Amino acid sequence: MTFDDVRKFARLWPEVEDGTSYGTPALKVRKKMLARMKEDGDSLVLPGVPQDERDILVESQPKVFYFTDHYRDYPIVLIRLSKAKRAIVEPLLRRHWRALASKKAVQSVESEIVPSLRAKRSNP
Repeated sequence: MTFDDVRKFARLWPEVEDGTSYGTPALKVRKKMLARMKEDGDSLVLPGVPQDERDILVESQPKVFYFTDHYRDYPIVLIRLSKAKRAIVEPLLRRHWRALASKKAVQSVESEIVPSLRAKRSNP
């Protein structure tokens, strides 16, 4: 997976825009950072992950998730995109998007998703 892959699915969500942060490509929601590339060109800096959850992610999948001393005291996890799958990255990113997006934007996405999930359940 690459930052472009992340960008393609995240840009489908309302209010997500391209930007930069610390001189690296970033995705922003209402001018707040959704995620950004780390300077190494492979790692995604993802805010919004509580430290206890981050510890579990790092322990369970150390090739994918990690953090540096710089991020130790912050609710941030680093994701090695070259080792990650969309199924792992997207739910974490979507949760942070929900925290940053307007209620109207979140409701618009949920109004699309919930009916499609109900349809899938009723038509196995």
